[in-house]
Amino acid sequence: MRFDVLALILGWTLIALTLPLVFCGLLTVWLDDWQMAVYAFAIPSLLSPLIGTLMLSLGTRTDTAERLRDREAFAAVALVWPIAVFIGALPFWLGGMFVGPFTADAALIDIARGAVNAWFESMSGFTTTGATVISHNMSPNCIPGTTPDCINAQARGLLIWRSLTQWFGGMGIIMLGMMILSRVIGGGMALARAELTGPSLSRLRPKLKQTAFALWGLYLSLTFIEFCLLYFTGAMDVFDSVNHALTTMPSGGFSTRDASIGYYDSVLVESIIILFMFLAGVNFTLLWFIRDGDFNRAFGDEEFRNYVAYVAVAVSAIAIALLASGFTLEHSLRNSMFQVMSFATSTGYTSTDYMDDSWPLVTHLILFILMVVGASAGSTSGGLKLLRVTLAFKVAMRELVRIAQPRKIEQIRLNGKVVEQNQLGLIVGMLFVWVGLFFISSLILAIFMPHDSFESVTMVVASSLGNTGPTLGDFGPSNTWESMNSGALVITSILMWFGRLELLTAVILIHPRTWRREKRVHSDRSAIALFRRLIEERDDRTKDD
Repeated sequence: MRFDVLALILGWTLIALTLPLVFCGLLTVWLDDWQMAVYAFAIPSLLSPLIGTLMLSLGTRTDTAERLRDREAFAAVALVWPIAVFIGALPFWLGGMFVGPFTADAALIDIARGAVNAWFESMSGFTTTGATVISHNMSPNCIPGTTPDCINAQARGLLIWRSLTQWFGGMGIIMLGMMILSRVIGGGMALARAELTGPSLSRLRPKLKQTAFALWGLYLSLTFIEFCLLYFTGAMDVFDSVNHALTTMPSGGFSTRDASIGYYDSVLVESIIILFMFLAGVNFTLLWFIRDGDFNRAFGDEEFRNYVAYVAVAVSAIAIALLASGFTLEHSLRNSMFQVMSFATSTGYTSTDYMDDSWPLVTHLILFILMVVGASAGSTSGGLKLLRVTLAFKVAMRELVRIAQPRKIEQIRLNGKVVEQNQLGLIVGMLFVWVGLFFISSLILAIFMPHDSFESVTMVVASSLGNTGPTLGDFGPSNTWESMNSGALVITSILMWFGRLELLTAVILIHPRTWRREKRVHSDRSAIALFRRLIEERDDRTKDD
């Protein structure tokens, strides 16, 4: 492991985080007051560049930028998230969203729990999970029985920072780094492969930096368009429109209201958010083709067609189940469309309490499948991704055909092209790791949550790995995750990290071989020495002759 390369990437990431921290600090002065801005953002705005500068000055060498390999790329991508989460948690803790060191008359145990809450909220933000622990029992800004909406009672600047963590996490911090710091870091393709595990990376421009610019430009444009549409509905003010635009495109789901989108009770608002959740679940490469007018290439994509069919079948099935349970046609279609898109894209917004007894069991099973599978590869959604599940299904069908016809040779194709065997192996390996991690994590979490039901524990694990947020069971749309103890929150935050990295990158990080020190082998000098020795031996033989 070349630790100087890790220091270079992590150091620049910490320096880059300074810009949004300072921006939110200045915004907090305007939206709240200068004292809140100082408490929440002064320390992280100084700490982040200080640690980053120390890493660059003490941990790098003159040729570090040229030494990036896949091993360092995967390790750096995995480590960037917890470091960013740590810095991102400080405003929540210091700013008083949770009990912190500046909270009056706070006990030490409450301050410690506040630190865990802040870490969880930050991890849920950067991984675009959308689960929250903001509640009347955990936030000093909310008074039980007096404060009607706990999330909306938080400082405006902190809510903007909370939404920005999802917006930056959606496209990926490393993708942002490739755009801004590509000349310094180098090795952009290796970083991109680590960030986007699987067959989902496509160049839109000759250089990867230009591709990163194109994707972020598209991401920013869609966010701005959604903000305008939400604001002009009249149901949301500027503040709410900005926050929901920032958390829809990354398929994050943080809302400014306890009741999420259900608070607004607006068909127009829900329709706009359904549209942009759908777009967030599409491979961004295809969105770029649509932007360029290349509709045949976009709509002819096999995964896109499967995505549309998959969503349509789920909406129809849930709508029919709700109709059979006595709901009106409007209610059935409206809520089935919203919740299917929210679960399929792992956004986590809610428009109604789908855990209500009036929703039949079959609807919960369908939502669970959507939560696990997710949407398209190359999108901002979580889950296993539809592309990988489709290819795994094709592999399974091929093996079944081989049982009946052993001599038949059949290749796996996607969009008419043969999928390489190493890609198929990566997909099967990821699915195996997901299943194994799901069962192991469920067992561990059950130890920390002994009084919760089987459904609640397993759904929390699936929600964390899929970066979905609100889940099924006791932690559904009407409840936050605040009833979990600190150990359970730490475990679920780690699962969110694993899910955001699509498992294999995080598994590589914990593998012992990843951290073996690099042996100093001077291959070039050895080759030159060998060449000289051979020349000398030839000359000696010539002289003897």
